[in-house]
Amino acid sequence: MNIDSLIKKAGGTTRIAHLTGVGSEAVRKWRQAGTIPTKHWPALLNVPGITLNDLNASPSGNSKMSDNHPQQPPGANAALVLADGSVFWGRGFGAHNDGAVGELCFCTGMTGYQETLTDPSFAGQIVTFTFPHIGNVGTNDEDDEAPKMAALGAVVKEDVTAPANWRAHQSLQSWLENQGKSGISGIDTRAITRILRDQGPQTAVLAFPAKGPIDLDNLLEKARTWPGLEGMDLAKSVAQKARTWDKSVWQDTRPARSAKRRVVAIDYGAKDNILRCLVSAGCDVHVLPATATGKDILDLKPEGVFLSNGPGDPAATATYAVEAIQAVLEADIPLFGICLGHQLLALALGGKTYKLEQGHRGANQPVKDLTTGKVEITSQNHGFAVDEKSLPDDVKVTHISLFDGSNEGIASLKKQAFSVQYHPEASPGPSDSFYLFERFVEMMDKRAGKNNPSSNASQSHAVGA
Repeated sequence: MNIDSLIKKAGGTTRIAHLTGVGSEAVRKWRQAGTIPTKHWPALLNVPGITLNDLNASPSGNSKMSDNHPQQPPGANAALVLADGSVFWGRGFGAHNDGAVGELCFCTGMTGYQETLTDPSFAGQIVTFTFPHIGNVGTNDEDDEAPKMAALGAVVKEDVTAPANWRAHQSLQSWLENQGKSGISGIDTRAITRILRDQGPQTAVLAFPAKGPIDLDNLLEKARTWPGLEGMDLAKSVAQKARTWDKSVWQDTRPARSAKRRVVAIDYGAKDNILRCLVSAGCDVHVLPATATGKDILDLKPEGVFLSNGPGDPAATATYAVEAIQAVLEADIPLFGICLGHQLLALALGGKTYKLEQGHRGANQPVKDLTTGKVEITSQNHGFAVDEKSLPDDVKVTHISLFDGSNEGIASLKKQAFSVQYHPEASPGPSDSFYLFERFVEMMDKRAGKNNPSSNASQSHAVGA
């Protein structure tokens, strides 16, 4: 932000002079120099809407390590350091840490920050929220998508305010402390978004030390030596133990099915709302961890198998997951996958995956269903995608992204298997795509009807038919 815009934002010449205890002549000199001395920054940081990056002289809102080691500004007790040497100073909140390193990404969702931070798909990532007001509704015990926060940290523009929502049990600050994770505020999140948009994924370190100056050299070294998500299997680290699940979605108004379909869900980092949606659609859900074998799955005699979302490189997880998926395909059991599960199904069917230049993260992603011609607004979180050109002839493309044309869904023409790249369970996000869970149940109903002609199960056609 230039000096004239900053003075205007502070309330004009007279107001900024009063706030900082100087005369109008000093303000005139600030205009001439194009900057405000750092000793006056603490007073200006109390003005709503002014951030450390507004006060920073760099046009992009950040400084570079090459700039003779930028000094820690007054009022800054946390930093975000990118592998390219960019330094974003800010104010830390949550738990202290000496440097959490991972892939920096941005999320465009205006709501649902708690669900986002607990989504296991965000393991290994620091989440930048493009919406400026994060934390204003606090946190509660119902909106977690997993037992613990999966993201490495949160980057936000405005300071976190006290919660103002009847469902709040504690503040985001306290919640992060309990999770042992850090946040940083006062950051120009638009600048970060532009960097990620134009330059692709960036490795970064978020540091909020308990005391002492921030060691930029050490943080930069951490960022530059982190190997990145390519080739990294994170599913094992976020998957939970085998369990059953019987909770439906919140305020479910759908009539309960008298006959439930027995589904085995493979947990590569499953969000709880996926399991809720399966129950609401009419499934009796049994969850197995990511490393479950084909025998483990088939021993439970499933009528359908679900492949969940999850973090990391699908090619790395495929080293143990593909064999199990192929066993399910060979048994001709209906199979439905989302996100990482979609990518793993594609690999099991003979396709390949690749890392996107810009990942898809947010609750406003348009996707076209090629089967129906309808456009859905979807919730997404992925940095890898299926390479359509690598798919064999017996695999049909069913969905595409209307942002960049990348693949968003496939269906096998030989097996009862389909998958989508996005999150039909939402949480956060729109529920346009719940029909996919119903489509999965229809596949199981149809198979049950074929195996038992006297069954009264629905004979609705499956996807790709």
